[in-house]
Amino acid sequence: MPSTVKLADYLFTRLRQLGVGSIHGVPGDYNLTLLDYVEPNKIQWIGNCNELNAGYAADGYARIKGLGALITTFGVGELSAANAIAGSYAEKAPVVHIVGTPARKLQDSRALIHHTFNDGAYERFALMAEQITIAQASLRDPRTCPEMIDRIIQQCLIHSRPVYIQIPADMVSVAVAADRLESLLMIPEYIPSNDQERAVEYTLDRIYSSKQPMILVDGECKAYGITKSVQDFIKLTNWPTYTSAFAKSLINEGLPNFHGIWRGSSAADEDDRNFVQSCDLTLCFGPHLSTTNSYAGSSRPDPAITLYVKSNSVEANEQLFQDLPARDFLSLLLEKLDKSRVPHCTKPPKAKGDTQMPTLDGHAALTQADFYRKLNPLLRSGDIILAETGTPGYGAREFKLPQHTHLFKPVTWLSIGYMLPAAQGAAVAQREMHREGKWPQDPVRRQQPPRTILLIGDGSFQMTVQEISTMVRENLNILIILINNDGYTIERCIHGWNKAYNNVARWRYLQAPSLFGVAEPTQTYSIKTWEDLDNAMQEEEEAGEAGLRMWEVFMERMDAPAMLLELPGAQEAKRVAQNHG
Repeated sequence: MPSTVKLADYLFTRLRQLGVGSIHGVPGDYNLTLLDYVEPNKIQWIGNCNELNAGYAADGYARIKGLGALITTFGVGELSAANAIAGSYAEKAPVVHIVGTPARKLQDSRALIHHTFNDGAYERFALMAEQITIAQASLRDPRTCPEMIDRIIQQCLIHSRPVYIQIPADMVSVAVAADRLESLLMIPEYIPSNDQERAVEYTLDRIYSSKQPMILVDGECKAYGITKSVQDFIKLTNWPTYTSAFAKSLINEGLPNFHGIWRGSSAADEDDRNFVQSCDLTLCFGPHLSTTNSYAGSSRPDPAITLYVKSNSVEANEQLFQDLPARDFLSLLLEKLDKSRVPHCTKPPKAKGDTQMPTLDGHAALTQADFYRKLNPLLRSGDIILAETGTPGYGAREFKLPQHTHLFKPVTWLSIGYMLPAAQGAAVAQREMHREGKWPQDPVRRQQPPRTILLIGDGSFQMTVQEISTMVRENLNILIILINNDGYTIERCIHGWNKAYNNVARWRYLQAPSLFGVAEPTQTYSIKTWEDLDNAMQEEEEAGEAGLRMWEVFMERMDAPAMLLELPGAQEAKRVAQNHG
């Protein structure tokens, strides 16, 4: 390796070493020379329609591949992407946001140039980024750039949160030392904490003394890198196991001790409520206790009996054991666990018939109550499934997922429109891993390319529809299932059932693939009855080539998943209808 490389080459080499095969973004005058170095470094450039979409796509890519990257220009570009980066921060997606900035001499002279506030202040955008990224760097000194790049990316990996790197235009081709590239960038080795032994012994005592334990798996397990270890623990103990909505798809749902999503006292069935109330120990892995991930708080475990395994600590009652990375703690716990002393316990009854395919009149209109169960047989091992904020995000909770699927669903940030560009980014990551031989194949369809399925409402679709053009250009294997229920049904359920502000324009949705570049003919379906759905599912089952397909599924405006029909707006609409009935 040469003793020096250009700064851009150093950065992109580091990203490629960490598995980043594609970078999303939008060109702008302060990042154009930087973009010249992307493809020569054997990284694909995915140009998006706008920076917000690029940020969503990089997030989706990161959640599949383990690290994503985004390039925008200074000011207008980075602020457009800020909402996506904030969502990555809230839900722990590791994205490197690279911003091309004006040359150092322009910044130092406080020149009055475009994409600024025209007051000579260049630092404001970086100050904004501090609030939504875990670490930041401005690469202005060639002597320190390699170390700064490594430190920032390392922080991204450690915390599984976005980071922010500014590269002035005149720094792109500056020579920097290359020697650090000879060693792969790693998360620092774990140094045993003084609390380590006490934490493990305390946890083992709680396990051995319990009479009726349970396991609750939450979504931050993926960010901690403990999903496999948690699944090993579940198999070893055979304890009843639930997940949060965020964690759905992280655990093999075919395990005999898996009991689905814990829906809390507000939404769980009686058997699940009675069982959880009878427990004397809850081991909660990767907690993410936002209201939207905890059924308005009702599924948060009882703190008096709960032991939380967090990113860097173990907490229970008033006990706090710090500086314990979850991966290392769980590895040591599994090593020391005496299976002969693990208590057996009564298990809650398995839910009956909740995912069985309903018998329906083929000519009848579709309903939210049955649609997701009817769709379930379409899902196959290796699928990525994205269910947008709105009715799909709640309906997808009813899926019984095959092993090795990935489900994206609304968690905390709930930015409407996220899922469509995220599907594009996730599908790119899926394709890369498939080409590398790292993607699990459906055993029945080994010759078919892996698939991404997007379930999205008409209102959400209108937010970020342009990114279909990127899906088409990249020839990604994506099935879009658009739920047309005439507006923002989830918002109607919250408030304003018949208000005009919850309406959206009525588009000819199935013309979108043609508008955005799909060559005719393309596979599109208008689905209004169960027979229509059967036909579309059969066609999809037989499809063998990659490409974009799209269904428009019509639902009644007044229909919604059961949980949404309990919200104030839906209840008010129901009362009004009854009073006028």
